[in-house]
Amino acid sequence: MLGFFSLPVSSKAEAAVRSTVRAGACGYDRGRMLHRLLREWPIGFPETEPDRSRAIVRRLAAALRAERTLGRAGHWTYDLNRHIALRQAHLSEASTLRRLRRSGPARTNPDTKKAPE
Repeated sequence: MLGFFSLPVSSKAEAAVRSTVRAGACGYDRGRMLHRLLREWPIGFPETEPDRSRAIVRRLAAALRAERTLGRAGHWTYDLNRHIALRQAHLSEASTLRRLRRSGPARTNPDTKKAPE
């Protein structure tokens, strides 16, 4: 019989949490879920999509750090469901940002001038 905190049980629980987070990230819908996680959505975000995604990823990372800190401290306001939702949103938005970076045109610096020919 395995103990409650034995390694096989811990690894199974970790695998279950990871699969739950990944599944939720696949089903993530920005328009439906993000306004519940970030207070300033859609106000305060840039208009262009790569910049908006970058700002969203940064704010989600900050909210995730704050929620993790609450959990580690054992604070009464910590919410495991919010923590999971933030992680799912962060995974999905980071994936979107990576896809935009790969498919987008190469950025040029507007401050640099083209040399005369």
